[in-house]
Amino acid sequence: MRKRPLILSRFSFRQLLLAAFLLIAVLLSGTSVHALLTLEHLAAHSRESAHEAVTLTENAQRLAERTLAMERSARQFLVLDDPAFRQRFAEAWQDARDALSALAIALPDAPREEFAEWNRESEAAWAVLEAPKSRRRSGQQDLDHAFARLPAINEQLALESKRDTERRNNALVAELERQRNMLMVLIAGALVLAALLAFGFGVWLTRPLRRIEAAIGQLGENHFDQPIEVDGPADLRRLGEQLDWLRQRLGDLENDKARFLRHVSHELKTPLAALCEGVALLQEEVAGELSEQQHVIARILQQNTAALQTQIEDLLRYNAATFDAQHLKRRPLEVRALLEQVIESQRLQWQARGLRVEVGGPAGRVGADADKLAIVLGNLLSNAVRFSPDGGVIRFIVGEEHGRVQIDCVDEGPGIAPADMARVFEPFYQGERQPPGARRGSGIGLSIVREYVEAHGGTVQLLPHVGGAHFRIELANEI
Repeated sequence: MRKRPLILSRFSFRQLLLAAFLLIAVLLSGTSVHALLTLEHLAAHSRESAHEAVTLTENAQRLAERTLAMERSARQFLVLDDPAFRQRFAEAWQDARDALSALAIALPDAPREEFAEWNRESEAAWAVLEAPKSRRRSGQQDLDHAFARLPAINEQLALESKRDTERRNNALVAELERQRNMLMVLIAGALVLAALLAFGFGVWLTRPLRRIEAAIGQLGENHFDQPIEVDGPADLRRLGEQLDWLRQRLGDLENDKARFLRHVSHELKTPLAALCEGVALLQEEVAGELSEQQHVIARILQQNTAALQTQIEDLLRYNAATFDAQHLKRRPLEVRALLEQVIESQRLQWQARGLRVEVGGPAGRVGADADKLAIVLGNLLSNAVRFSPDGGVIRFIVGEEHGRVQIDCVDEGPGIAPADMARVFEPFYQGERQPPGARRGSGIGLSIVREYVEAHGGTVQLLPHVGGAHFRIELANEI
């Protein structure tokens, strides 16, 4: 017995199909949400970097402007000796130091010596402004030196701000590229995983459907000997169990039908034999001389009793064929030689119609039951004789291809109607194209052909053909 999944088998086909769709949808939705969050994060990072770059630029510009204001106020104070200009210097100096502190925080990688030097030079300038008036002239050189160095330091800090902005932009671009590559990998992985999940679920869920389809075809072809087992979801397994129950019921009905036909056929043989004997006695005028009309009635009775006897014997042969197909006595034989024997045994039938039977091809050695194969070939020949027009040709062609022996039977009769092609091998089925004036057959000859051929592991099929019927039998070569 095959092992069934313990968890998945508890659910129905519809539930598992819905779960598969939900799982794939969650996978793709999760990837989409992750992509949106990543884009939002990058957008926030970009806004933050832009804000920091603007702040750096503003602080660098403010530092340069306040330094220029400091220099202007300091020189005005030295010329005019007005405390208001020194106060303006102090205010501009405080504003410049605030900008410098902000730059120091925003530029952690910038050299600390530049900030320290800016503070030293600005303090030296302030010291000159706070010195007594008598000493201010001597501090003029220190003031000139300070305001010569401060713009250079400002330019260096502005350059550092620009470099830091570029580093931030490069880092943002690198992060954007990294996230883009990661998103591509995630999306590709999600699509591949979704495809694998869809394929896996599809294969797992459609396999029991194919098994059910094959089981229905098996029942339609009257093969009731193989159990039907369907794995997969719970509802499909229950359907498989119901099909197996139906198989057993149909098998029982088929056996009952076969027994009924066998019993009825045997029960009819005894009274039919008595009826045939009575008709024969009437025709021989054992009970007295018959008139012309009575002879006509006796002939009608004889014909109908003979037809009824033939049909009963056909029923018995079909039941016997179904049983005998399971008990073959295989031996090596040549198909062509056996075919010639069968044709010779029916010479009177086909010669009476003015027919010609031709045989072609190699010997065709197979391992088969000679008696059963002779019945197969005989039924094909008698079927071709029955449907062939007077003076027609029946061809048997033996061939070998891909390790199998082919036996083709081609006649020049009306052929098989398209509506009958699918059912021509069914027992008791008679097609619509019957030979004119002939008594309708029992419809079991070709079904016996199929029974015996399939019992040999071969196949029999009706091939398309213009102007007649073309049957082909394939058997394995003798091993």
